[in-house]
Amino acid sequence: MAFSLTWLAQVLLDAGLRVAEQPDWKNRGRGEIGPIKGVICHHTAGARNNNMPSLRIITEGRDDLPGPLAQLGLGRDGTYFVVAAGRCNHAGVGNWQGISTGNMSFIGIEAENTGLPSDPWPSTQVDSYRRGVAAILKKIRANSIMCAGHKEYALPLGRKNDPTFDMNDFRMQVAAIMSGSAPDPSVIPAADGADRPTLRRGATGDLVKEIQSKVGVAATGTFDAITEAAVRQFQREQGFVPDGIVGPRTWATLLG
Repeated sequence: MAFSLTWLAQVLLDAGLRVAEQPDWKNRGRGEIGPIKGVICHHTAGARNNNMPSLRIITEGRDDLPGPLAQLGLGRDGTYFVVAAGRCNHAGVGNWQGISTGNMSFIGIEAENTGLPSDPWPSTQVDSYRRGVAAILKKIRANSIMCAGHKEYALPLGRKNDPTFDMNDFRMQVAAIMSGSAPDPSVIPAADGADRPTLRRGATGDLVKEIQSKVGVAATGTFDAITEAAVRQFQREQGFVPDGIVGPRTWATLLG
């Protein structure tokens, strides 16, 4: 029987976000969840490369903690992976705004990031993080204060450090989205000045082969996980946000 958070995917889709529904997610959970009071934001502390390398762990859990570990995973490219509609093991001991029933009362979002200073947050991911949280809070009729960082919820204070960004600024941006006063999201242009299309995982063709030859992987013509990881590494070396997407700036540097 499906758990109660079956509305998650549609709320995110209605907000214009990219959504990847995982198999059997509506029936996945540690049991039924209670009335939703808010959202707890996490980062995965997972691998440096690829878009959502922590997805299996979020879904299945670890040796010391059974899954699912969050209802949602957020990839580096801003895609929401919908993992579970039931209760998840994400919060642990803590308190936010007087609520200490974390797993029963909060939706958990695990955003893919190592948590290291050398791994900046891609702007497209952060924008999706804010907009997804705003959409969920509007759905449950809560305001932005009901978005907590795990580092803010967890007790004793200092037990957790995720996510690494400033939560007060994050909540301010979420509030702006909820009120309609936020600027439109920054969108990567569909093509550059030479009419080369913006390419990402899943693309195929000769231009993908060209990218692959530039980043040093086999020129198969399919923009796969290996290609994405190599593009991220190239972007990291250039000081770019490593989102794994070949847009105008990355094209210009690859060909330069």
